Amino acid sequence: MTPGRFRHFIAIDWSGAAGQRQRGIALARCDTDGTAPELIRPDHTWSRPDVLDFLIHDLPPGSLVGMDLGISLPFTDCGAYFPGWEHSPPDAASLWALVDRICEDDPHLGAASFVDHPIASRYFRRQGGREGDLFHAPATPDRRGRLRVSEKQQRMLGCTPYSNFNLVGAAQVGKSSLTGMRVLHHLRGKLPVWPVQPHAPSGSTIVEIYTTIAAIAAGRRAGRSKMRGVDELNAALAILGSPGLAAQGSLDDHRCDALLSAAWLRTASARPELWHPAGLTDKIAHTEGWTFGAV
Repeated sequence: MTPGRFRHFIAIDWSGAAGQRQRGIALARCDTDGTAPELIRPDHTWSRPDVLDFLIHDLPPGSLVGMDLGISLPFTDCGAYFPGWEHSPPDAASLWALVDRICEDDPHLGAASFVDHPIASRYFRRQGGREGDLFHAPATPDRRGRLRVSEKQQRMLGCTPYSNFNLVGAAQVGKSSLTGMRVLHHLRGKLPVWPVQPHAPSGSTIVEIYTTIAAIAAGRRAGRSKMRGVDELNAALAILGSPGLAAQGSLDDHRCDALLSAAWLRTASARPELWHPAGLTDKIAHTEGWTFGAV
């Protein structure tokens, strides 16, 4: 990846919640002209299919898109996503296809059918105290569940990631990740995902982001990464060298996350070391992917 090749920076705060439209989804954009980030369709309540349609039809050329979700599941720790299951996919792109195939009848790009699948469910921690007997890695059990290599690297930055196999609690990202995988499957051949897929020397690209990494870069502590107002957001934007928003008043944390992350992508994308993290091997790239900025 060539740093500095992108002209537009889009951050997407994602949601895996049930239902057609999600107030937890927010999209923000900033450009190389140095202006303040802005919300995309600020009065619109997004659905997941809306976001997919935007990425296919309305994405500005030369965009770096950061999606706040896990683009894959842990693989390295057990040598498989679903050890012992004969249908466990060999790589991330095949995982996306499997999730989408099992969930093809779920409305709104949902993923309930996958987590309720009679075999797949054994690997997840679900609502109601239902923890699958294969939720933990046998060799290295962790109360948070299995982690990818990049998530272990996130801990070095002060973040507290949970396993994408965890579907319980406010901090869980499993539902977002699984619904996001359906979107990534539908984008195959249209928009590459770093570092899972090869990239052309130009064009747009998707990366996985963790909004807490952007917040830490903007001077906030991991435990207080969430912002809910223009004043808080503008103070963080200033540390990133970005102009602030002119409007005053409240913003929910989803919109703040998207706005700050778009500004962070504008600066972070020019750092070569973020595209070449030391722990990223070809095998990890194709199976687990990586969180952009986790170095």
